[in-house]
Amino acid sequence: MVVLATKLYVEGDARDRALDSLRSLVDNEIGDLDVDFDIGVRHDDFPSVTIEGDDAVVARNVLREEFGEIVPDLEAGETYVGTLESWDDDGFVLDAGQGEGVRIPSAELGLGPGSPEQIRERYGLVQHLPLRFVYEAPDADGRSRLADDEVDRLYEWTRGTGRLNVNSATRAEVRATLNRAGHAQDYVTVERLGLLEQSVICTEGTDPPGLLASVGEYLPAELRCVVP
Repeated sequence: MVVLATKLYVEGDARDRALDSLRSLVDNEIGDLDVDFDIGVRHDDFPSVTIEGDDAVVARNVLREEFGEIVPDLEAGETYVGTLESWDDDGFVLDAGQGEGVRIPSAELGLGPGSPEQIRERYGLVQHLPLRFVYEAPDADGRSRLADDEVDRLYEWTRGTGRLNVNSATRAEVRATLNRAGHAQDYVTVERLGLLEQSVICTEGTDPPGLLASVGEYLPAELRCVVP
């Protein structure tokens, strides 16, 4: 079994659509392998994929690489994926499936000046966004930090044409909403950040705050802009 490092936190019909989307994503990754799989959702909203078959080991590794994995125990110095659970003046708290969140102190975010809230606004970080981090045990006076490749990825977001980040919606739902609202020409693609976290990459000349104002009423979600 692999517990994927992306959350399924919506309810009702939206939950059914999200599960269907996850099945399609998993099938796209491992459907050509000699395996059968079944998807469940843990009490903490992390989906688990049970895999059986001759290629089960390969399939598990593929899913770990694609989604990141929630593991029972974290080891100091190792890199993991957690979802952005909360933030305060002292830093970010990531959910890595341990019950208690993993705190990333402000000084270890590595994303430039400003408070954690200002950094969240600057980089368009929506709640539940999967983020890679390097774990250090707090009882050993260690301080966990965002992984270097994660910091590099977020910096790259501010050097592009602008983004609109969204949670609580699948990639297909975001694309359909943009197209229905008449913005088919205003974005390059919708990048999947997590199962329910997407990033709309704007075309040259598209204003991310203007796009947010136009489509926000159609998406029951948190939306954050990244303005270059």
